[in-house]
Amino acid sequence: MTMLLVIVGPTAVGKSQVALQVAGKLGGEIVSADSVQVYRGLDIGAGKPSREERALVPHHLLDIADPRDNYTVADFQRDAQEAINGIQTRNRLPLLVGGTGLYVRALLQGFAFSASGENQVLRQKLSEEAKRLGMAVLHHRLTEVDPEAAERIHPHDLRRVIRALEVYSQSQVPISGQRRCTSGTSDYDVRMFILDMPRELLYRRIEQRVEKMLAEGLVEEVKGLLSGGVSLQAKSLQSLGYRQIVAYLQGEETLARAVERIKRDTRHYAKRQLTWFRREPEATWLDISEKGGTAGVAEKICAILAGDS
Repeated sequence: MTMLLVIVGPTAVGKSQVALQVAGKLGGEIVSADSVQVYRGLDIGAGKPSREERALVPHHLLDIADPRDNYTVADFQRDAQEAINGIQTRNRLPLLVGGTGLYVRALLQGFAFSASGENQVLRQKLSEEAKRLGMAVLHHRLTEVDPEAAERIHPHDLRRVIRALEVYSQSQVPISGQRRCTSGTSDYDVRMFILDMPRELLYRRIEQRVEKMLAEGLVEEVKGLLSGGVSLQAKSLQSLGYRQIVAYLQGEETLARAVERIKRDTRHYAKRQLTWFRREPEATWLDISEKGGTAGVAEKICAILAGDS
């Protein structure tokens, strides 16, 4: 069984820098586990590695999806498996790096996905019903056909509620059945490291990152996506950072308010990421704020792996 090194953690914690150093030391290649970095043209807001960083270490699953398309967890599972297999054939070490916990778990636990495809007509119908009758009506409907999924999906998470109803409507099998069909075991020898730091420091880094994105041209990037034909409703533009700028460009709020919402929502997202990753009992937690910073954490990971081998 081939080793798969997994480096995860909340947004802005420093995963990419640690992974670059570890990959450089161990002869690895990085597979991105980020649900926004898969989209072409979403560069600044997604915090993608620079061209210089990609030149240092090969990266996979960046810029592989059209921003007008709906890239799914099942798509990621398939593409990540192919990327990892390719890395293995080159006798290199695959590093799965990112903060999208569902992507990581779908790959490591062998999630089984429904064969039901997308039904845009049904989705539009359900979306219009939500606007007319309220989101609570759709969530109640989900409770009736798939109570397990309804308990797991927040009533305000309209996209996931609609997807669950769509799967049931087309297959008469609840989407929660995917979880029961999941093997729960990994095809890889997984060594997972979760990066963290004191909350006040993490939140300060988040605010600095948002300011940097604005300075680098996030607003112009979103304008370019819209002018290039990406729909306001596209999944890519519903991503954190992008949807707030879209709201500003649509005249729904000021830029200052949009920026504050990005910072606030990113802090909330980081908290959810940490809650998600705490469910990984076999992982090793590392505080990136301790002496040595990213270089020190990279050294620790390499030392731990050397001791395990």
